[in-house]
Amino acid sequence: MGRWVVVCVFALLCGCSTSTGPYAPASLGAPTEDGLTIGHRLMAAHEYELALESYTRALGQFGMTTKVAAALGHANLSLGRLGQAEPQLRQATKGADATPEMWNNLGVLLLERGQYAEAAGVFRRAFALSNGQNATIQANLALALSKRDENRYDTANNEGAEPFP
Repeated sequence: MGRWVVVCVFALLCGCSTSTGPYAPASLGAPTEDGLTIGHRLMAAHEYELALESYTRALGQFGMTTKVAAALGHANLSLGRLGQAEPQLRQATKGADATPEMWNNLGVLLLERGQYAEAAGVFRRAFALSNGQNATIQANLALALSKRDENRYDTANNEGAEPFP
């Protein structure tokens, strides 16, 4: 009799399984989060490589939307991959729903590349889109303008100058 009960309980428990593969389900009934949300959390934790992987998954989920392009560009910028980040950030800022933060990230990239005049223009646009309410963008704009003016000054004063022997 005891064996019969054990066999029945085992058969009942096996019938309750909802798994269709060799892996257990993540969590039944809980909504799964998309790659963008997970990537944003990883960026906040300074896990840029993992965030880039998550954003790449989001690319598969949503396609190359403005938000996905901006996220990929931001992750690549944070990793110092300026060559990969630039086309992604430029694509993100072409979208009608481009945010001041997207423009700011493009400006930071341009500053890193030494393109001060273009960076200043990009920061101006970001500052205007934020209605002048973003102190980070304002500081970046001031930095770009000072670098641009410093570069102009150095170029003007060094024309025709002889180097020291």
